[in-house]
Amino acid sequence: MRHLQTYSSKGVHNSLWYWSDIVSPLKVAFNYVCMSIARISPSLRLKNLLYSAMGIKVGEHVSVGLEVNMDVFFPELIEIGENSIIGFNSTILCHEFLVGEYRIGNVVIGKNVTIGANTTILPGVTIADGSVVSAHSLVNGDVSGFVGGVPARPLKME
Repeated sequence: MRHLQTYSSKGVHNSLWYWSDIVSPLKVAFNYVCMSIARISPSLRLKNLLYSAMGIKVGEHVSVGLEVNMDVFFPELIEIGENSIIGFNSTILCHEFLVGEYRIGNVVIGKNVTIGANTTILPGVTIADGSVVSAHSLVNGDVSGFVGGVPARPLKME
């Protein structure tokens, strides 16, 4: 299940064509610069400061790996709970621009969550406290426990 708000395209073309009518280009440019620096910085403190400047709610001791992409259109819809880890090259999105509509939704990552490398998290999902998402997963709905795959689903611990 995803919790999304859906809006019609602002015109006759695909909804991405009208992105600048939906969100300020200056905001997106600022967020892009912050994200570009955060993606390559080895400093977790600097990353978290940059994420906070973008409007992301970042808990204490959050660790975000290199090359992670956070949504630059709606970063204020992302919340990362304390002591969570987001693995290398993961992507967190809060928007979907489609041909006839666009959708936005909060992404809530609980406390003490581990997200493996190369994971994509789509808008409108919650990852419960203490969850583990295996590498190369697609989180397209609310999850808890040990999950993984495309789409992410519960996995057995062996």
